[in-house]
Amino acid sequence: MAEGYLLFVWSPQGYQLREREGEVPEAGSEVEEDGASFRVAKVTPSPLPGDSRLCAYLEGTD
Repeated sequence: MAEGYLLFVWSPQGYQLREREGEVPEAGSEVEEDGASFRVAKVTPSPLPGDSRLCAYLEGTD
């Protein structure tokens, strides 16, 4: 089983794909990245070919 997960993070410069250690956060949960709060919109398989990790897609919170 693959270790860690990916985060698909929004920023004013565009989206970034980041690698993280540990367990993927659940959809609906809040996480902090770069001093800002984000909500996990969804969790899907990695968008990278041959990568078995999960990817959490983040959206900004107001």
